[in-house]
Amino acid sequence: MNWTYLIIAGIFEIGWPLGFKLSQTTSHKYFWIGFAVISMALSGYFLWIAQKEIPIGIAYTVWTGIGALGTLMMGIMVFHDPMNLFRLSSALLIVLGIVGLRMSY
Repeated sequence: MNWTYLIIAGIFEIGWPLGFKLSQTTSHKYFWIGFAVISMALSGYFLWIAQKEIPIGIAYTVWTGIGALGTLMMGIMVFHDPMNLFRLSSALLIVLGIVGLRMSY
């Protein structure tokens, strides 16, 4: 169950940079800042729960990896950030690192 909490924490980790970006690009500035703050709090809470059983180094690395990958993908899909083979290959290395850490535990 702790890995489920860690994945949930990682998903909320995507929410706060997304909220900040949307606060800059839409007319609903304060709504999206609130969304970002709530996402931060929930992300931290679920990370806290996950770390009860998962070692901190693994939990933190997986948490930030999920957040980084999700934010990268949101940037590409929603905000039309540049996408190229080098960027996607680098993202694949993060995925391999997350999988490797999960398999090592």
